[in-house]
Amino acid sequence: MSRVIDLGIEGVRVGHWTDNAAQTGCTVVIFPRGTVASGEVRGGAPATREFALLAPERLVEHVDAVVLTGGSAFGLASADGVVAGLAAAGRGFPTGAGPVPIVVALGLFDLLVGDGSVRPGPAQGAAAFQAATSGLVAIGPVGAGAGCSTGKWRGRERAVPSGLGAASQRDGDLVIAAIVAVNAFGDIVPTGQSPPDWSAATDDPDGVGNTTVGVVITNARVDKVGAFLLAQSAHDGLARVIQPAHTRFDGDAFVAAGTGEIDGSIDALRHLTVGVVEEAILAARQLG
Repeated sequence: MSRVIDLGIEGVRVGHWTDNAAQTGCTVVIFPRGTVASGEVRGGAPATREFALLAPERLVEHVDAVVLTGGSAFGLASADGVVAGLAAAGRGFPTGAGPVPIVVALGLFDLLVGDGSVRPGPAQGAAAFQAATSGLVAIGPVGAGAGCSTGKWRGRERAVPSGLGAASQRDGDLVIAAIVAVNAFGDIVPTGQSPPDWSAATDDPDGVGNTTVGVVITNARVDKVGAFLLAQSAHDGLARVIQPAHTRFDGDAFVAAGTGEIDGSIDALRHLTVGVVEEAILAARQLG
């Protein structure tokens, strides 16, 4: 079952492509012009595209869109459809040959549910791009969340369905939001709840595949170092509610972005980031 949430950040658009039968999909987050972004990977098995340019020391500061996708490394091809859509709109990093759209993609492994031969590609990314709207965002078993599950340290037959979660928090005019596709090897364990005894889980026994990926967006002005710190705090939020977190079998990765509308304290933003990511992950658990 899915529902909707308002991210509350002007200029951000979100769209999904979902194949319910195949249990896979992709989610596109389109930023307003001038959005600054960085990111961090903490899981041991990431599938990413254009992630290296997010490092604070790299030249490019502005990111046009992020794609969260199923299909493991195959699904990264969905970013091609988003790049084409942005290019047609004249978006991208300026070069002598015209603007080059900057689209970061984060993949998760959902090939062993539904029909693993169906994977998001350029056409599916283009469909999600065309479907992107501002305002209310659909969450649940949609887009990149369509084939997500948690608790796979017990084996595939005991995995718990999850999905795409989102949340938004406000402190005065300051807004921070998170969209997270929760496909973890570990369990979602709310703060204060006793974790399961997973000490015997030392392998990914069925090769079931995992990875939690997400994007954090704020309306505040941040530079790339600040965005990198927010991505670190996003992982802190993940580690509060997913146990075990960041295993060798997860490719956990977050992109953090600031649209630059207002000033904000980076420490206040980091505090809000931890909470909003935790809330988004719990929303995915409730919807699964």
